Amino acid sequence: MTAPRIADVLHRALAAEAVLEERGEEVADEWQYVTDLAAAWRARLESVLAARGTEPAPPGSADAIDAAADEAALIEDPHRAIDWLSTLPQIVLAALGERT
Repeated sequence: MTAPRIADVLHRALAAEAVLEERGEEVADEWQYVTDLAAAWRARLESVLAARGTEPAPPGSADAIDAAADEAALIEDPHRAIDWLSTLPQIVLAALGERT
């Protein structure tokens, strides 16, 4: 089996972030904050994708990122989803050996 590329794991992480953003937008008073926060983290993850997307993902990083994305998918409370909009990308960046 071929090791996943960084692009593969980042696409999964970006999809999980989109779900968190959608859930967080349910808090009407926080809509602008949620969209700004999501945009900032999306830009950061996309910059890693552009710079390193073709590289093999570091050992264990795909499993770690998948586990974090699976955990994020369980979040039903929109306020917790807002918290995870910053948490998930930091986990992803750490797993990839990037500065958070």
